[in-house]
Amino acid sequence: MKSFLSSVFVGLSATALLTFSPFTKAQWYESTGHALVQNGDMSAAKSAAIKDAITQALVFSGARVSSVQTLVDGVLMQDQLKISSHGEIQKIELISENKYDDKFAITLRLDIFAQTEQCPQNSFNKFLAVTQSQLNHREQAKMGQIFDIDKAVSKNIFSALQKSKMSAIPVAYYKNAIKVDKYFTQQHDYSTAQLEEIATRSNAQYVLLSQITNLSTSNKLNSEYAFWQDESYQRSYQIELTLFDGTTYEQLWQNSYQSQAIWPFEKTAIIDVNSDRFWQSPFGQSISEINHSLSYDIQAAMACLPTQGKIMHIENSKIVLNLGKAHGLQKGQLLSIAHHNYLTDAAGNVMPHKVTTLNTIRVEQLYQQTAVAVSIDDKPLPGVQINDVVEIISQDL
Repeated sequence: MKSFLSSVFVGLSATALLTFSPFTKAQWYESTGHALVQNGDMSAAKSAAIKDAITQALVFSGARVSSVQTLVDGVLMQDQLKISSHGEIQKIELISENKYDDKFAITLRLDIFAQTEQCPQNSFNKFLAVTQSQLNHREQAKMGQIFDIDKAVSKNIFSALQKSKMSAIPVAYYKNAIKVDKYFTQQHDYSTAQLEEIATRSNAQYVLLSQITNLSTSNKLNSEYAFWQDESYQRSYQIELTLFDGTTYEQLWQNSYQSQAIWPFEKTAIIDVNSDRFWQSPFGQSISEINHSLSYDIQAAMACLPTQGKIMHIENSKIVLNLGKAHGLQKGQLLSIAHHNYLTDAAGNVMPHKVTTLNTIRVEQLYQQTAVAVSIDDKPLPGVQINDVVEIISQDL
């Protein structure tokens, strides 16, 4: 067991196991990691499967995957996994390892001793609008005629986020194409009106944008003389993603992912990107693996972000919010109110600015996506208006 765990091994059905004493914060988690076996490299697949399982367990327990940290007992060495955790892994046990088709799966049990510092926001849900990815070089989609891959990939990202079942709840907003390349430049020369429209139409507090930057293919892998072999090519895949606050329009996170995998289809074949034939191919599976990884990166990036919404309607002393049961609110929940504004620096750059007021409101009526709140002790709320920002400030009901 120790020799196995000393080697580097990754996905999680994130189920908390066993009981834990009220006198300790330690808790067992069981996670199953999956990885694609590429070019017969079982060692790399095992490494990826272990990292996946550990990452998911840490994120599920409240950890944030962000900076390099060496884990105990030499399970992972140096740069093998990026982790900044509010907890420590006390013990890792191997439950099972299996190879099926061209995938490798490892199930681990991890004893995670959580420290007292946690993100209170992690207990509330944040809704995330998943938009349609932009295909930057459409000519690269010619092989296979996979011009709808932008929609298919976005749908797959949405599904991966759904399966992760953490505090970031995806909202499908990928049916219509949007132009996103300006969001990925250093100048960020984009219209905040588009972000506001997406957030408003989807009733999401955060917006995820992406662009597919590479679908190029290499030369044919098999020999021209081996005419009995099926054609196969090496095909690249690269995607960039960025996360924005739908209220303040700030960029909160950005990352890129890339892979290469075999494109096993004939050069003239037309491939349906929504079919099992595509997604079960080595190329389709490599995209799924990336989406699986990025879904947990996004969940980790959003774990400590606030659950915030807007005032939709004001009538007498009652305020209607676009937050509700689905976001984790309960009757009696306290929220603060802030005015949304902009500041302009000396260079003329416009920056979002939020001014928190002294007003505090309490949830009185609760619905799935909305709530009705009133001021504390029925005090007046001077200056409060529609579209002001509300943010959860307390878990003490």
